[in-house]
Amino acid sequence: MKVAHEETFGPLAAVFPFDDEETAIEMANDTQYGLASYFYSRDLARVWRVAEALEYGMVGINTGAISNATAPFGGVKASGLGREGGHQGLEEYLETKYLCIDLG
Repeated sequence: MKVAHEETFGPLAAVFPFDDEETAIEMANDTQYGLASYFYSRDLARVWRVAEALEYGMVGINTGAISNATAPFGGVKASGLGREGGHQGLEEYLETKYLCIDLG
């Protein structure tokens, strides 16, 4: 379905049936976009496993509100590169300089 392969902006929830966790992750990652994903679970082992496997810059777990001023905001894949917000976002505006000094 088109809604599963476009970068949509809410309020919208695309809901599809799946047989197991692995299939659900494959279906979720089958897109060129990767701004945010959301899922619900009470099983903490599953929360860590699924969140790690999802190819998204932000993952909301048991909530639809994933953004705040102290959290890095940004996606992966065709949804963007880098972060804004949080200390990671500030680093996007800085230049890193390496110094190597021999004081001996």
